[in-house]
Order: sequence, then structure tokens, then C-alpha cells
Amino acid sequence: QVQLVESGGGLVQAGGSLRLSCVASGIIFSIYTMGWYRQAPGKQRELVAVITSGGRTNYADSVKGRFTISRDNAKNTVYLQMNSLKPEDTVEYYCNAGLGRRDYWGQGTQVTVSS
Repeated sequence: QVQLVESGGGLVQAGGSLRLSCVASGIIFSIYTMGWYRQAPGKQRELVAVITSGGRTNYADSVKGRFTISRDNAKNTVYLQMNSLKPEDTVEYYCNAGLGRRDYWGQGTQVTVSS
């Protein structure tokens, strides 16, 4: 059974930092592309950042220079370091593992940035 478990969300003041973690089980983590997405109420889920099995990264324009995605294959974990947080970053963040047609999601973790 595949599980993706996110943690690290919470309440932070604007300009602050948080680090999200996602621990995967039930997959060969090292061969999957891992990503972080976010979704505001009533809106479509959007890409925040992805990292391939080879370590290549891609970011949404809105987070470039502020967020960093990384992975630790030994720990089956993907991270999202979020710096210079803004109130508009306040949404639910979801971890994703993708490989071909295999697509798995975590339950999400809420990030709230106060102004």
C-alpha cells in the first residue's frame, strides 16, 4: 500500500519560513518524480515544485527564489523549504509521487501565513 505522509505545515508570520516533509512508503522512492502542489478552496490544484529522480527541479514562477525542493532517497523523503512566506502562500500543500501512469497523493498539510 502506497502512503505519502506530509508534515511541517502550520502558522507563520509573513517573511518567515517553514519546511514541509513528505515521507513515502510502498514505492521505490528513488525512481519517482516527487512534487509539491497546493490548492486553495474552490481553485484547481497547482504545481509548486517538482524534483525528478535525477535531481532536476522545476518551480512555479510565484515561488522561484523563495522555495527549494530537495529529496533524500535514503529516507524516502522529499522536502520543501519555504522562505520569505507571503499571505498568498496560505493554502493546503500536497505531496505527489509520479511515475508514468502511477500517481499518488498525500493527505495534505495546511500552511497559514499571517500578515
